[in-house]
Amino acid sequence: MEPVKEESANLNVNAFNQNSQTASDYITEQLALEADAKEILPYKFDKCTQALGPLRQSIFACLTCSPPPASPAQAYAPAGLCYGCSISCHGDHNLVELFKRRNFVCDCGTTRTPDSSPCILRVDSATGERGVKAQEPAKGNTYNHNYQNHFCGCGEEYNPDTEKGTMFQCVGLGSVESGGCGEDWWHPECLMGLPRDWLAKGLSRPREEKEPEANNEEVEPEHPVPDGFPEDDDFSALICYKCVEANPWIKRYAGTDGFLPPVMRRDAQASGITQVAATASLKRKASDEDMPRSTSPSKRLRDERMPEALKGESNTATLEAEDTTLNTNTAADVLGPPSTTLESRHKHDSLPPAPTGTFSILCKEDFRDRFCHCPQCFPDLIPHPQLQEEEDEYEPSISDTAESVAGGGSGTRSVGTGSLLDRGEAALNTMDRVKAIEGVMVYNHLKDKVKEFLKPYAESGEAVSAEDIKSYFEKLRGDQEAVKEASQKPVAGDGVDGDSRREQGGY
Repeated sequence: MEPVKEESANLNVNAFNQNSQTASDYITEQLALEADAKEILPYKFDKCTQALGPLRQSIFACLTCSPPPASPAQAYAPAGLCYGCSISCHGDHNLVELFKRRNFVCDCGTTRTPDSSPCILRVDSATGERGVKAQEPAKGNTYNHNYQNHFCGCGEEYNPDTEKGTMFQCVGLGSVESGGCGEDWWHPECLMGLPRDWLAKGLSRPREEKEPEANNEEVEPEHPVPDGFPEDDDFSALICYKCVEANPWIKRYAGTDGFLPPVMRRDAQASGITQVAATASLKRKASDEDMPRSTSPSKRLRDERMPEALKGESNTATLEAEDTTLNTNTAADVLGPPSTTLESRHKHDSLPPAPTGTFSILCKEDFRDRFCHCPQCFPDLIPHPQLQEEEDEYEPSISDTAESVAGGGSGTRSVGTGSLLDRGEAALNTMDRVKAIEGVMVYNHLKDKVKEFLKPYAESGEAVSAEDIKSYFEKLRGDQEAVKEASQKPVAGDGVDGDSRREQGGY
């Protein structure tokens, strides 16, 4: 029976080793988790952007503080949070990342969020303490259904665990109230007017994907995209059909330099886009100097205006005078009157007619340089500075820890606050000195107690069961007298020659 007992003991020891970890292992694991968190959240989150006014910045919707209404008839006040408040003030809430939003002021600490979730990053001017609530929200903020975790024209609820494929954010040429989409995110099939299950219903063929580059890594197959939707690398910006319809002046740019051909919605057809483009090209050639000289208008005009008597004579003075007049007419015929010369140089003169139907426009990287800025067209661009130049985007400061990781450092500190040990040390520094010393003394007493408890197990090699640890700590919690005794031990005078320093035992 003895060998059986020994084998059982070995099994218990092995099971204990597999299911237990030392304090050092635990700290190492926590620091590794913090390093992963720093990659996801590399910025400092100790400031609210509310004081900076309207910015293009990363915005988060809090579904805990502003839950979506059960029905459209119910009152609903969406709220958007800046990066810092999303972590510091709403870190344990249900958040939806909306990414960059234009001209947005953080709603944290306003009447759009409950008083139970104040903005702890701002100081209340009335009390002088941190924790702002019930302030008036910014009037310029605009919202759409993204703040209810619904996206795209299909209004589908976003689930990061089940969502497949790529969604594209519209440049946004207007809010929902003005007929635009409010910088919504779109599925390719929804832009084309197809249902989400278009492939199962056989409503379109999948787009032929490019051959992946040869490498040793296995490439996961992408979610199919309907045939007719461009490759991701072929465009840099999207203007959805809602924003196009709200700004019909932009339709003429579809398919021109800087813009891909229109992405038509289902059952909508472009009326002769290829034919119109070809006709425009022929018209431009007809006005160029490529036209044969013998058929130019100036040549015909000269032959018609010259008198018959002069056609066969060599009256030099008369011919030179006539040539001067004809050359003047030729220049006028080619360039036109002064009032129309500038107009002929405007970009909108070379644009083809707008395609008919409902469509979205996909823009190339240089699309901003292709818009006409003449006095007639510029008023259309004024409400949309994002079409004139690339927008500046606000980003919080990089945390010291993230910079350490980027520079090859160990990256063992938490974002903005240090590691778990640093946090404990910081907490002690903020405590009353007497209480902090008492806390350290109690910790040392507890450490000695646990060491005494574990010593017999270590000497015998016997595994410590969960029940043994539980019962011991239950007993230890009742040892109030020992705790009190430890807290009353003298702090100074224990060292040699009156030295107040005391050496603490290691782990």
